[in-house]
Amino acid sequence: MTPTDLNMQLGLPKATIHRLFATLEAEGFLQRDIDGRSYTAGRRLRKLSTNVLSSLRIRTARLAVLKTVAEEIGETCNIAIPDHDAMIYLDRVETKWSLRIQLPVGTQVPFYCTASGKLYLSNLPRSARDALLASLKPEARTPNTITEIADLSRALDRIREEQIGTDDEEFLDGMVAVAVPVTDSEGRLFATLAVHAPRLRMTLEQARSHVPVLREAARRLAALIETDQQPQP
Repeated sequence: MTPTDLNMQLGLPKATIHRLFATLEAEGFLQRDIDGRSYTAGRRLRKLSTNVLSSLRIRTARLAVLKTVAEEIGETCNIAIPDHDAMIYLDRVETKWSLRIQLPVGTQVPFYCTASGKLYLSNLPRSARDALLASLKPEARTPNTITEIADLSRALDRIREEQIGTDDEEFLDGMVAVAVPVTDSEGRLFATLAVHAPRLRMTLEQARSHVPVLREAARRLAALIETDQQPQP
């Protein structure tokens, strides 16, 4: 939001608002957006939110949900959250198969060629999405990577309609993935839940068949956050 937006909600003097924004920007809690007027969460604020989501009580319950869905599907499942320019793996439960794809917790993966990243991009307001796409220079990581911005934009339109992110060997050769959103009480995406597997064991269509299981797990994950935010007796 812009300082003016915040001022309409808080009613503080304009000079005070600008002074607060300047301090928060200097300390790394806010950063200017691409338009030069509005602000988004800075690196320190994003790190703070990640630490909150990683608190022991929430993480124990979250891993239980993740383990259940991974065992039901039989492949690696992960939770990712958006950072400034990539998705970060917050949690994952590995498949029991010896052939697996190593993407440990803390791994950063691109927005434009991953199931979780494309799902996140598709859920941005159109103006923010267009601005971000305009700054992208997609690298062809595999022969299937979408590198033309117009093609990527059309793919994001389809993903936004379905609310299912897909990766058909676009990030890594031989890997397919499907992601669904984890949303807050207002329906806004704050994380993604995904399954990925070697194409030798699972086609993209087979991965998509697990979407109902993923959606139910995402609903449970969202409920964990909402419950933890309620005042404790």
